[in-house]
Amino acid sequence: MKMWLILVALLLSGCGDTQLQALSPGDVIVAFGDSLTAGKGVSPEHAYPSVLSEITGKKVVNAGISGETTQEGLERIASVLDKEDPALLILFEGGNDILRNQDLSKTEANLDAMIVMAKERGIQVALVGLPRKALFSSTAKFYNDLAESHGLPIEDEIVASLLRKPKMKSDSVHFNRNGYRALAQAIADMLKEAGAL
Repeated sequence: MKMWLILVALLLSGCGDTQLQALSPGDVIVAFGDSLTAGKGVSPEHAYPSVLSEITGKKVVNAGISGETTQEGLERIASVLDKEDPALLILFEGGNDILRNQDLSKTEANLDAMIVMAKERGIQVALVGLPRKALFSSTAKFYNDLAESHGLPIEDEIVASLLRKPKMKSDSVHFNRNGYRALAQAIADMLKEAGAL
């Protein structure tokens, strides 16, 4: 019994550096990203931020812009954070960098700068990873590197998984209603596991 308690304590302490503070009733979540956040392929009420709001009961601001690169996101994010003053930022960007074969070290640096900008404002951050540009690819490694270096929770399986399921997609890179709902549920589960909800 004692050994079991020690094991549980060790497992919990290992998770400690990726835990989030519990959100208060009036706290705002900003979902920041590109077309997968904006909800391309569905009407606004079926985009993942709207569904996440429905699942969690929290106000979730959809700050997604289709076609945006991380460089453009880096130029935009400060004004969004200042305007919305969120308690939590869900950072889900980099897909357009990957699709356009941009230098991914620059993508990582841009995301790193966005994370730092949020943390300097006292805003908690959670990451959603995107897959590399390859058939049946898993999430690009730099997302996990960023999560580890900043102690952030990350959902690093759902996007790659959904992209392999034609029935969840509206086109080759965007989701349909079922896909965005599955994405929102996976993000909600991540936030619950990390202690935010």
